[in-house]
Amino acid sequence: MTRAATDARKAAVLGSPIAHSLSPVLHRAAYAELGLTGWTYDRFEVDEAALPGFLAGLGPRWAGLSLTMPLKRAVIPLLDGISDTAASVEAVNTVVFTDDGRRLGDNTDIPGMLAALGERGIDKVESAAVLGAGATASSALAALARICSGEVVAYVRSAARAAEMQQWGERLGVRVRTADWADAADALHAPLVIATTPAGAADALAAAVPERPGTLFDVLYEPWPTALAARWTAHGGPVVGGLDLLVHQAVLQVEQMTGRVPAPLAVMRTAGERALAGR
Repeated sequence: MTRAATDARKAAVLGSPIAHSLSPVLHRAAYAELGLTGWTYDRFEVDEAALPGFLAGLGPRWAGLSLTMPLKRAVIPLLDGISDTAASVEAVNTVVFTDDGRRLGDNTDIPGMLAALGERGIDKVESAAVLGAGATASSALAALARICSGEVVAYVRSAARAAEMQQWGERLGVRVRTADWADAADALHAPLVIATTPAGAADALAAAVPERPGTLFDVLYEPWPTALAARWTAHGGPVVGGLDLLVHQAVLQVEQMTGRVPAPLAVMRTAGERALAGR
């Protein structure tokens, strides 16, 4: 459903910590480009304990929410339904409020990953490597389930994490082999490497980037470039960054919340680049 430009609607991103989020920059740029002058988009520091009360206090002007950690799983019991994509990884990053009062959850991280890769011409790979085993890693496996025809090797730091990645692989239909983080330099020879680790965690791997690397998808956007991404680029390898992911998943959120399709991808990306440059 298309919202009128004059509608006074509200949306926001929730999480903890949240002060660093670029989502307000991206969504506000989209509203301005789409002429949605009555729309606002803010950020709120909300943890798991505060989430039920926050949702209960929202009025009819609210169109939707973006969710970051630690709320992507905590929100699920509070919703009236979730998409198959969100259910596949038990994670919701988008909530849309319908006109009849329902709260519906979706996950735009997975199609956002696929769109970011597709933008660089990557729609099929024979194998891949994943660095890390957190929530973003499970989304990476869900994306790889659609484009990877062979094995995915996940490099993890513990037996418990290895077991989790194996379970996600079985659930998502991906052939996953796990390897110890001590051998993570081996991952860099894969045709597609998806780095899902926190800032600084993969910096030591930069020295091991091969002379002719495949494609790196580093989900971080700040600080950027990461040491790994910088070395990768220096060796001539294509790099997909966290801002690419953030923009593509935000495009899908804007479309769902406003009903306006397509959302202005280029405008949102430029706004994100300018915001990062000013930090």
